[in-house]
Amino acid sequence: MSHPAGPVHCASVLDPNAPTDAERWSALRDDPRVDVVDTIAAQRAELAAVRPPVPADVTDEPDRWVYYPWRRVLARALGPRGYRRLRLDRNRNLLSADELETLGRLRVGVVGLSVGHAIAHTLATQGLCGELRLADFDAIDVSNLNRVPATLLDVGVNKAVVCARRIAELDPYLPVLVTQDGLTPDTVDGFLDGLDVLVEECDSLDAKVLVRAAARARGIPVLMATSSGGLLDVERFDTDRDRPLLHGLLGDLAEMDADALAGLSAKEKVPRVLRIIDASGLPARMAASLLEVGTTLTTWPQLASEVAVGAASVAEAVRRIGLGEPLASGRVKVDVPALLDQVREPGRSGAAVGSDERAYGQAPAVPAGEVIDVVAAAAQRAPSGGNTQPWIVEKPGAPPQHRLDIHLDPDLTSAMDVGFRGSAVAVGAATFNARVAAAARGVGARVDFRLGDERFPLSAAVTLGDSEPDLALAELYPAMMRRETNRRHGERIELGDDVVAELNAAADREGARLCLLTDPPDLQRAAAILATADRIRYLTPHLHAQMIDELRWPGDPSPDTGIEVRSLELDDADVVLLDILRRGDVMTHLATWDAGTVLGDDSRTKISAAAGVAIVTVAGGALTDYARAGAAVESVWICAQQHGLAVQPVSPAFLYAVDDADFAALSPRFAKALADLQYTFRTLVSANPAESLALVLRLSRAPRPSVVSRRRGREDNSSPN
Repeated sequence: MSHPAGPVHCASVLDPNAPTDAERWSALRDDPRVDVVDTIAAQRAELAAVRPPVPADVTDEPDRWVYYPWRRVLARALGPRGYRRLRLDRNRNLLSADELETLGRLRVGVVGLSVGHAIAHTLATQGLCGELRLADFDAIDVSNLNRVPATLLDVGVNKAVVCARRIAELDPYLPVLVTQDGLTPDTVDGFLDGLDVLVEECDSLDAKVLVRAAARARGIPVLMATSSGGLLDVERFDTDRDRPLLHGLLGDLAEMDADALAGLSAKEKVPRVLRIIDASGLPARMAASLLEVGTTLTTWPQLASEVAVGAASVAEAVRRIGLGEPLASGRVKVDVPALLDQVREPGRSGAAVGSDERAYGQAPAVPAGEVIDVVAAAAQRAPSGGNTQPWIVEKPGAPPQHRLDIHLDPDLTSAMDVGFRGSAVAVGAATFNARVAAAARGVGARVDFRLGDERFPLSAAVTLGDSEPDLALAELYPAMMRRETNRRHGERIELGDDVVAELNAAADREGARLCLLTDPPDLQRAAAILATADRIRYLTPHLHAQMIDELRWPGDPSPDTGIEVRSLELDDADVVLLDILRRGDVMTHLATWDAGTVLGDDSRTKISAAAGVAIVTVAGGALTDYARAGAAVESVWICAQQHGLAVQPVSPAFLYAVDDADFAALSPRFAKALADLQYTFRTLVSANPAESLALVLRLSRAPRPSVVSRRRGREDNSSPN
């Protein structure tokens, strides 16, 4: 029996469960001349594997059968929603689901289906439209097959029909309307009615002007790509209906009607066409070829590769228009041959990090001479968030000097250093080092903290010689000088009761409390909290920017501050990943998608595998209290290293926030999440409401770090006095 084929360019989508389709479907199945292709099992399995899982109403959608009369093939396909979801799944996150939904409402017309074939197919393949209209009066010739992705079997078939068939085989659910007579003054209005974007790829000058004049009258943007030199032409008639056609390049000719333009001689048209395609900027081979048209060449040459570049450019322009993203009227060239002239060897981030031979991170020698200088040098070896060293060290008075003033420098703060609380911890750690150094030189030291003003919110006076030296502190001097941050992953070991007792005593002696998490379930909970806080830090623009600004690469200025990249202990693959993590635009997309759980993976892995997590807390919330806690942090850190433990400080974004205003300042979008994380963390470490969190330390067993953070010389952060 015969089977009505319908329009020669579109497939018939049949639902066997629908009475109107059941009889035809059955007849096609039974026709020996029709090939049946059934890959539904593979399609369903692939749809089931999509992440996140597809809703049940999509997976349960009835299948369809699609008949392609020009192939005599009956193929089984997922239903329209499931098929679109699966076919476009690999677009994510380059195109989000919401963006694809928006673009799926776009109606795009393409006039001229030689170059236009690749454009229309790209738009369909990428899911950039919900309807295509194709217009061309010409048929496929063998000479078209150098650039049109058709076949010998398509010779003699209308170009628009060939393109529509190819799209139907890609997506049988995408509406494609075909005009086989080209566009004339009588048909152009119907073709353009309701279009959102028009792509013009005509050969004739009169057709170019005709469709533009009609598009301008309707406020439809027009795009054109030339297949030589990579020219993309954009006319935003949707935002400016008074624009001259073709940017005014045709002069008065642009306002002539189509009949008048068609009547122009070839000699009259050629200069205008050359102006449209920017002949002065054509590649030399193309420009020379134009001179041969009509003699040694039948028409101007075109290459499939250049057509493909034009299709990519138009696709991006359609995406921007469809999503309301910026795209100005004008022209741009995507000249691939010219770009290939600029090929250079790539930079190798991993090699650069490992190849720098300078002695980064070497501990400065302890200065000989005056005790005050030894004490000052030791103070400046204290740890600080981001290695900012947020202090100014002064030796007031004339020699011999017996006092060292350590001021909190408010100019060296960051958003994470809420209320200078982190800086106060660093100042407190500096005073502990000063006491150790003084004791090692046989001198007692007294520390007095005092709140200050806007210039110095906190100051510490270290007075030498007021008391007998603390011999226990003196014994810590070698360990204090070797104190270091170790970011290696490390491994879990059991902490003996004696180690735990000494760590607790180290905090207690400085008036603080230590909470030590060692049970695997507690470590897992801490890991989840700290990983989530890390993700928020990455996804909050100013926190991310400041975090990246802390990093120091070989050759960067100010290598004596910040965190040297080699100290992150990254392998070459991780260094390449860091090049992505440091990009703010990448973080913006992840935040928009509410994605990026991987951003906390490093902390999650390290904390989960730690020997313990030590949290130093202190009663009170004044800067002086945080300074006392800072001395305890340094005491615990040194003690841990004396027992062979690797120590890494961890500063979750919520650490120094104390109220809603603090959380909002840290991250407006994630303020509540940070507050919830802090509450959960405080509950985990049994912190009472009157206690403040000073710092978190990750403890593990690991080899020595590759480098140790450098410090500025005293001339860089001390008073000239």
